[in-house]
Amino acid sequence: MKRFYAYKKVALMLSAACIFSLGGAANAQVITIPVETAHHVVVLQVDGEKNLKTVYFGKKLADTKEYGEVAALQKIGTDYSGQLNSAYTTAGSRNLAEPAIAVTHADGNMGLHLEYVSHKVTKESADVSLTTVILKDPVYNLEVALHYKTYFNQDVVEQWSTIKNFEKGSIILQKFASANLYLQAKSFWLRQYHGDWAKEMQPEEQQLTHGIKVLDSKLGTRANLFQPSCFMVSLDKPATEDEGTVMYGSLEWSGNFRVDLEVDPQDNLRIIAGINNYASPYVLKAGDELNTPPFLYTISDKGKGDASRKLQRWAREYKLADGKGTRLTLLNNWEATGFDFNESKLKGLLKDTKALGVDMFLLDDGWFANKFPRDDDHAGLGDWQENRKKLPNGLGSLVKESTNTGVKFGIWIEPEMVNPKSGLYSKHPDWVVKQAGRPEYYFRNQLVLDLANPKVQDFVFGVVDSLFIKSPDLAYIKWDCNAVIYNAYSAYLKKSQSQFYVDYVRGLYQVLKRIRDKYPTVPMMLCSGGGGRVDYGALQAFTEFWPSDNTDPLERIFMQWEYSYFYPAMATANHVTDWGKQPLKFRVDVAMMGRLGFDIVISKLSANDLTFAKDAVKAYDRLKPIIFQGDQYRLSDPVTESVAAVMYVDTTKTSGVIFNYLVNNRYGQGNRLPIKLKGLDAAKRYSLKEVNLYPGTSSSIDGSKAYSGDFLMTAGFDPGINTGKTSAVIQVTEVK
Repeated sequence: MKRFYAYKKVALMLSAACIFSLGGAANAQVITIPVETAHHVVVLQVDGEKNLKTVYFGKKLADTKEYGEVAALQKIGTDYSGQLNSAYTTAGSRNLAEPAIAVTHADGNMGLHLEYVSHKVTKESADVSLTTVILKDPVYNLEVALHYKTYFNQDVVEQWSTIKNFEKGSIILQKFASANLYLQAKSFWLRQYHGDWAKEMQPEEQQLTHGIKVLDSKLGTRANLFQPSCFMVSLDKPATEDEGTVMYGSLEWSGNFRVDLEVDPQDNLRIIAGINNYASPYVLKAGDELNTPPFLYTISDKGKGDASRKLQRWAREYKLADGKGTRLTLLNNWEATGFDFNESKLKGLLKDTKALGVDMFLLDDGWFANKFPRDDDHAGLGDWQENRKKLPNGLGSLVKESTNTGVKFGIWIEPEMVNPKSGLYSKHPDWVVKQAGRPEYYFRNQLVLDLANPKVQDFVFGVVDSLFIKSPDLAYIKWDCNAVIYNAYSAYLKKSQSQFYVDYVRGLYQVLKRIRDKYPTVPMMLCSGGGGRVDYGALQAFTEFWPSDNTDPLERIFMQWEYSYFYPAMATANHVTDWGKQPLKFRVDVAMMGRLGFDIVISKLSANDLTFAKDAVKAYDRLKPIIFQGDQYRLSDPVTESVAAVMYVDTTKTSGVIFNYLVNNRYGQGNRLPIKLKGLDAAKRYSLKEVNLYPGTSSSIDGSKAYSGDFLMTAGFDPGINTGKTSAVIQVTEVK
């Protein structure tokens, strides 16, 4: 997030570049710039005419000097423009393909050509390096810096650009991508996602053909509602879990995005990713610069599972808030009370929280507003004062009661939004995103506040800040965002409306930075009516996200499977609710594959259900270090098999846990074949023990036996899943 506004000032060192003479031009040189991680590399090359090109993307070579020979092997054919493999393709000059950058200069000219000037490397740590390549237009005084931040051990690259205007007047950026990649293979296979409310992360896979495939969003907020920016591209053939070459990509941006995937006339793939330029020509005044958000990518030649483990390790180490820490279990009140609660009911739920054994009680929507009480979702949003009828003694009294009960207290807010029926709307109509003279059009009976306006930023920060000032022991924030942007218009920006979509997100990030600067350790959930806003731009400020309002455990198995390719388990907030027809055990077992929470009426549970739930929380507390910090292995795909199986193994390969679920309820279905484990040490011996058993039931797993890792990974084991036993959680422990 910070990178979008300013860079750290660090000492720069010249990179180890390979320089070769170019025979066709006097004194011209070819400069080869390898951007390496542990196993893979992006090779940039400057030709004799100062064009910066991508000449190789893939598995690294042992001898870096040989990267200079790669370009000679490529039979690119007739490229009339000489720009198809440009590292940052311009518009308006000789380029004939989709550009990464398009500019209208101060004099109205729309031509741009960028030439290599220099490059440097910063060594930020033993693992992290930053390569910066400076490009300039030889005619117009415009500069672009391309940044490649490598996380060596995780094989992850973050790429972004800085566009600087040194012209005498303002320029207009018509397009301003973060990254421009160039891949060569026999064929390319795209795995993308689509969805809607309660139908998030639905996968589709197809071969890319000539032309441009565009993944994008124009929603302003909840940008991922219909389509997230994360995707995979397999080279030569669709990658499987353990085989094939695959690249993962995702933009670290919480607003409108655009990813162009163009199979060019030479049958190679150009990927251009960044902020969506839809309705967003961005004005740069003389002397100003724009930093684009990072586009992250990783590549693996060992299949999708290896790529996802790389990305999950990177996220925990470098990006996700408190990625090396733990997470709080909780009881939420929404399914138990909805908007209909009072102080007495909530105190009873605090006792239920303690009895269940979870860490925290989370108070959801409906606790605020007086003139327009928040008794449903039509009123009160924006008026963040405790409702005196429901909470006559204020939130402070509940937080104190929670502390005395022995549990933490968290609270729901939606500070970016406003109901027209609210005091805030009446007092500050100019703070609301809407167009004068047009009918207001609502999404969930609400409108969006204009975070491009610094006064609105102060207000939103104040919502959070005042909660902690009044109740310093407040332990958790659930930050919701339910509306998209209709009738986009900012009263604050006035004549600069084309900057609104970008400046809204920049304003959001400014607020989140202020919150994190003052409250760096408070857990916060990123919620957007489900998975409408899930990206690493926002997750730098949040400890977890809400994958979907659909908590049917059967549906969640499929959603969580797809999310796990891009996000670690500790980042997903999974709640046990009454959605679906599965028994409580099945629902709990599914929710344990992430941050566990409950949103059920504890007082209505049967004695056996309550005993099971309490025991499950204890088992989860023992297992969650493995789930949160371990390596994830997908064992059995719910799309193609009747049983879904997912495994987590700690880094020492001494402990693991396997989750098994029946996803096909037709008669006689189950795991027809043994489940083969992954990630173990073949030479070690392990015991298998079923945990989370429901009271009065026994396991078919003999916990006294020991098996070699080789046996478990080659022959497998039988979890005994069938229509009579629909889920099983198996703990794996090294026997010494």
